[in-house]
Amino acid sequence: MVWGPRALAVSLCVAALATAPQAHAAKIYRWTDRSGITHYGDHVPDAAPPSEVKVIPVHSEPGAIARLRIESDGSRYLAWADNNLSGPIEVKVDYSQSYGGGVGGTSTLPARATVAARASALVAVLSSEDSGRGVELQMESLPGDPSARPRNVDYLLPLRQNNFRIDQGYGGQFSHSDPENRYAVDFAAEIGTPVLAAREGVVMQVESDFDKAGLNRERYGGRANFVRIVHDDGSMALYAHLKADGALVRVGQRVRAGQQIGLSGNTGFTTGPHLHFAIQVNRGMRLESIPFRMNGPAGPLRISGGP
Repeated sequence: MVWGPRALAVSLCVAALATAPQAHAAKIYRWTDRSGITHYGDHVPDAAPPSEVKVIPVHSEPGAIARLRIESDGSRYLAWADNNLSGPIEVKVDYSQSYGGGVGGTSTLPARATVAARASALVAVLSSEDSGRGVELQMESLPGDPSARPRNVDYLLPLRQNNFRIDQGYGGQFSHSDPENRYAVDFAAEIGTPVLAAREGVVMQVESDFDKAGLNRERYGGRANFVRIVHDDGSMALYAHLKADGALVRVGQRVRAGQQIGLSGNTGFTTGPHLHFAIQVNRGMRLESIPFRMNGPAGPLRISGGP
């Protein structure tokens, strides 16, 4: 699985205003109206159509965390970051490729900024010294506020089931060896098992349109359905590998501890159905998992390494 920074690039030219492309819909809906005309759309129409609405799945990419937006301001160019998530993010803007050089600015690149939920931030101010040249900028974005200071709290078991088993714990060799997942836990869970919020917070990110799984990391890494919840101390809980359409909460919604937020599944880079759970923090453009305490049916959970 891949939960790291996402990067995008735009070309900056003195005569152009450039923006990054937006994520596209992951489903197309088809229905026939009373006149017998077939329609296609990216959402179900408000007025119920006379025929059954059919869902046509299409290939989907992970949704964009942020957008790099370039605005012309006289002889200057303003590089803005637009946060698409309902939680704070950190971004870094830098040159990706120079076309003849000749670019300077009041803000030396690379430049970083923390962007509040659903907000925008000015990251850099650039000026072109030669109207016939330009540069290519790129922006990396990562969930979380790097100034967050997580508290040591007790988390609830994130599954509603009578029995549970940990298939992979801290430092598991299969997929828990990198900083983002070192302190993650994989709970065995049949597809459709209710997933519960382990702690109160705000839903900052949701992916729910993927429907396939496999052991090809290049093909399936980063293509798991998940819910990310940010807590009041800035830490973030990740609930991953949910079933298709298995997210039962919306972005921006505040949830309480123990509330059902989804259904477990088998999507993305995985060997089989399970729930991947981790508490993560942003350590300055580095997403890291941290150890946590959790209470199970018989008391405190003892988490050790796994396969």
